[in-house]
Amino acid sequence: MYTYQQWFSEITIDMYIPYSHVVDASNLILPRSVQGLTLFLFLSELNHWIRILLYCIIFLLSVFGNTLIIVVLMMNKRLRTVTNSFLLSLALSDLMMSILCMPFTLIPNLMGNFIFGEAICKIMAYFMGLSVSVSTFSLVAIAIERYSAICNPLKSRVWQTRSHAYKVIASTWILSTIIMTPYPIYNKLLPFQMKDKKSLGFQCRMVWPNDTVQQVWYVLLLTILFFIPGVVMITAYGLITRELYRGMQFELGLNKEAKVHKNGVASSMSLACDEGDGCYIQITKRRNTMEMSTLTPSGGSCSLDRARINNSEAKLMAKKRVIRMLIVIVAMFFICWMPIFVANTWKAFDKDSAFRALTGAPISFIHLLSYTSACVNPLIYCFMSKRFRKAFLSSFASCFKPCRRYPEMEEDLVATGASLSKFSYTTVSSLGPS
Repeated sequence: MYTYQQWFSEITIDMYIPYSHVVDASNLILPRSVQGLTLFLFLSELNHWIRILLYCIIFLLSVFGNTLIIVVLMMNKRLRTVTNSFLLSLALSDLMMSILCMPFTLIPNLMGNFIFGEAICKIMAYFMGLSVSVSTFSLVAIAIERYSAICNPLKSRVWQTRSHAYKVIASTWILSTIIMTPYPIYNKLLPFQMKDKKSLGFQCRMVWPNDTVQQVWYVLLLTILFFIPGVVMITAYGLITRELYRGMQFELGLNKEAKVHKNGVASSMSLACDEGDGCYIQITKRRNTMEMSTLTPSGGSCSLDRARINNSEAKLMAKKRVIRMLIVIVAMFFICWMPIFVANTWKAFDKDSAFRALTGAPISFIHLLSYTSACVNPLIYCFMSKRFRKAFLSSFASCFKPCRRYPEMEEDLVATGASLSKFSYTTVSSLGPS
C-alpha cells in the first residue's frame, strides 16, 4: 500500500491518466511571516480557481463547437465532401476527448482521489488515448488531402472520393484502436494513504513491467503522434504556402500588366475558386484575335480592367489569409502538443527531476494546453470557412434562404476556401511568361 509521501513519487504525468495535483511538503518552503503565509494561501487558492475556470471554459467551447460541426455536417448534404469527412472524424474524436478526458482529469485533481473505480479507470484511459490518436491522424489526413488538391489537382481527382476518404477514416480508427491497447492492459487503480492518515485514496495510473518498456512506449508515442505528424504537416502546408505564394506573384504580375498594357493580347480568364482564395485559375489564351477594345466602348474597357484588377487584389488578400491560417494550424499543433509529449518522455527517462519540476500547477496547465486543441480545431477548420458559416445559419435559422448550388463533384477545402469544379484547372504556379 502507498503512503502519502510515497504517492508523491508515483504520481503520473501521463497525458491520458488523471493524477492528483498535490505538493510535496518536504520540498515546500513556506513564508515565515503571517503576511507572507496569507499571500501564499491566497495565491494557491487563486491558482486553484483559475484552473477550474479554464477547464470549464475549454470544456464548454469544445463540446459546443464540435457538436455544432457534427450537426451541421450531418444535416447539409452539400457539405458532405472529402475534406469534410475528415473534419467530421476530427470533431467526433475531439468531442470524445472533451467528454471522456477533461472531467475525469479535473475531478480527481480537485479531490486528490480517483473515485470512479477500476473499470472506469481502464475505459477512460483507453478512450482518451484513442481520441488523441484519431485527432492527430485526422489532422495529417487533412494536410495531405489539401496538399494534393491544391498542388496536384488533376492527379488528386482520381482518388479524392468520399469512398476513399471513408476507408482512410476507418483505417485511422482501427490503427488508433490497436496502438492504444496497452492502456487498458497496464492501467490500474492503486491505493495510497490520504493526508489525514485515516482513509485510503486511489490513483489511476500506468503500471509498467519495467522502466525500459515505459521508455520505449513514450518514445513510440512521441514519434508516431507528434514527430511524424508534425513533419508531415509542416511539409504539406509549406508546399501549399509556396504554391499560393507563386500564385500571388502571378497575380501581381497580372495587375501590373493590366495597368501598363490595357490594350495588349487578350486573355480570357475564368476564376475557379468559388470562395475567392485564388488557388486555381483556368486560362484560355487567344492569340491573333480581334481585341475586345475594338468591340466595346472605351468606358466599358476601362470598367473591365478595373474589375479584373479589383478581382485580382481580392484573390491576393484571400491567399494571404490562407497562408496565415496555415501558419496558425502548424503553430497550434506544436503549441498544444509539444509540452505534454516532452513531459511524458522526460518523466520516462528522469522521473525524479520531472516530478520536481512539473508536479502541481505546471503539469495541470500542460494538460490544459493539450485539451485546448479540441476547442481550437473547430475554430480553425470550420468556423473560419464562409461556406460553413452559411451552412450553420441555414441549418438553425428559422427562415431558410435559397443557396447557390454547386457541382456535385466539387470538393470543398473548408479552411482554405479552395474548391475544384468539374472543369480542368491549372495551378497558378505553372503559369507565367513563356
